[in-house]
Amino acid sequence: MAAASSASGLSFKLHPLVIVNISDHHTRVKAQNQHSANGVAAASLPPPPRVFGCVIGVQRGRTVEIFNGFELLYDPVTYSLDRSFLEKKQELYKKVFPNFYILGWYSTGSEALESDLQIHKTLMDINESPVYVLLNPSINHSQKDLPVTIYESELHVIDGIPQLLFVRSNYTIETVEAERISVDHVAHLKPADGGSAATQLAAHLTGIHSAMKMLNSRIRVVHQYLASMQRGDIPLDNSFLRQVSSLLRRLPAMESEKFQDDFLMEYNDTLLVNYLAMLTNCSSTLNELVDKFSTTYDRHSKRGGRTVFI
Repeated sequence: MAAASSASGLSFKLHPLVIVNISDHHTRVKAQNQHSANGVAAASLPPPPRVFGCVIGVQRGRTVEIFNGFELLYDPVTYSLDRSFLEKKQELYKKVFPNFYILGWYSTGSEALESDLQIHKTLMDINESPVYVLLNPSINHSQKDLPVTIYESELHVIDGIPQLLFVRSNYTIETVEAERISVDHVAHLKPADGGSAATQLAAHLTGIHSAMKMLNSRIRVVHQYLASMQRGDIPLDNSFLRQVSSLLRRLPAMESEKFQDDFLMEYNDTLLVNYLAMLTNCSSTLNELVDKFSTTYDRHSKRGGRTVFI
């Protein structure tokens, strides 16, 4: 499906934000599938579905710069992307970034497929020569290059039949100051103990989750012990009961008088802010009405007319 290299002479510049967005899209879809298949062995889980979206940027002469991307839904029946959502997104981006245009689309996978050409052709009415950015989510530690491939489409004559084929294009990574700071911050989240999966954030969240599970299990043990003591299955232990009572007194009581006073104060402050916002809105509307009335009255006075109010 793909030829060796492109002969168009275009120079592509890819921004890190595009790679981060595609990777985030793939990770979220993969996590949702794992959550929906909770309890199923990881080895028996099917591979996560491919994700699809559009890439936007600018083209200056022979230089194509891809700045950003947004996700889209894929229709496997018509081999097309969600056009209504694409058009809405295009209008929104035009308001904020009037120079950005839809340059093409992106997907995930190890290689370009024949069905990708069908999607590619449906976007040619927006861009006559769309770009296809393919991200390979498989981890290959021996590969030093980025697992990103940019394809163009060219018309080749094979056995006397013109066919549209994907051709690989070279690209360079281009960054701005804001992206450089963000990527540098992400790069510092390295594996804590040399592991390949856990980052510092993941290790921190895992530690909190383990502590909560341990606390929950110990509370269950105490609750079962107290229930057995209440039923008379085990003799009463006054020292243990005093320790439990002391522990409970340390916990913040939600029904205390101080909590009710603080809660009512916060609640009243919120209502007051909403009331002031409503008064401000009414005052602004009334001010506009007075201005319109003054303009209309002055106009009638200059013309010598008479205004009758009913």
